[in-house]
Amino acid sequence: MTDVRAVVVVATYRRPEHVRTCLEHLTAQTVAPARTIVVDASPDDLTRRVVADFEGVEYRRNDHGAGTLATSRAIGIEGVDADVVAYIDDDAYASPEWLQELLRPYDDPTIGAVGGRALNGQPNEAAEGVGQIGLLLPDGRLTGYFAADPGRVVDTDHMLGANMSYRLDAARRVGGVHDFYPGTCLREDADMPLRLRRAGWRVVFAPRAVVRHVAGQYAKGARFDSRYRYYGARNHVVLLATTLGHRDPTFRRYLATAMRMAGRDVRAGAVAAVKRRGWRAKLAGGGGGIRRAAIGVGGTAAGLVASVRAIRTQARSS
Repeated sequence: MTDVRAVVVVATYRRPEHVRTCLEHLTAQTVAPARTIVVDASPDDLTRRVVADFEGVEYRRNDHGAGTLATSRAIGIEGVDADVVAYIDDDAYASPEWLQELLRPYDDPTIGAVGGRALNGQPNEAAEGVGQIGLLLPDGRLTGYFAADPGRVVDTDHMLGANMSYRLDAARRVGGVHDFYPGTCLREDADMPLRLRRAGWRVVFAPRAVVRHVAGQYAKGARFDSRYRYYGARNHVVLLATTLGHRDPTFRRYLATAMRMAGRDVRAGAVAAVKRRGWRAKLAGGGGGIRRAAIGVGGTAAGLVASVRAIRTQARSS
């Protein structure tokens, strides 16, 4: 492997003990990062104190607080002179060979981004979705399966933010980090890989670059709650609009898909209502389906409005 210089950035919000464990794993790497930077959006100094225990680790502030993960990623690479930036979540603990394996594919000059596996401790996760890792589907949806092990490096369309990297020079050429993904910050990690792909770079998945993702507590709410669903819909529309464009067939197919999914939620609620006993239970079942559909449609509509503003921001920046 060529001598690739990598900076590792850990973005965090109110998880000091997770940061401690994350940094302990980073200090045990077989290939040491050129720099390790922790970007902290917390309202207190607990994480700063943790970072002070690790010699050579740089602490940076993000004063914008919760829901600004993309901001932290951008702060992490300000003024950095390196070949590659590797991002790891504060609740992701790297295997000793993580960085070495993440950097290995960069010997190929056509590769602009490399992601790795994030183990969740779920049954059969190594085999599930092996042939569908990190894809942008024709209908605009994204696949995940980032715990799968295909046994070799494979091409993908996007990556998981808990374990991803890209060439800094390539990233800066396509406009740097885009900060268009508020709330739960869903889809901010897919933004850069999709732009790099459209610019002609390869994006690959290196299954031997492994982290254990323990899923720390969310800053607000919980995974898959109404807030998560709303921002998932909103940010997905922004992602497709800003990386593909409003006129792209994939973008338009996704809008149709989103409406079909809303209809499916309503029908599922109706089925649940029929199966339940008692009028209160029936109302709860039917109302739940309508509510899920309304959240999805509302998020999609909000995403359309936000995408217009985001595209204008892109135009001004370029």
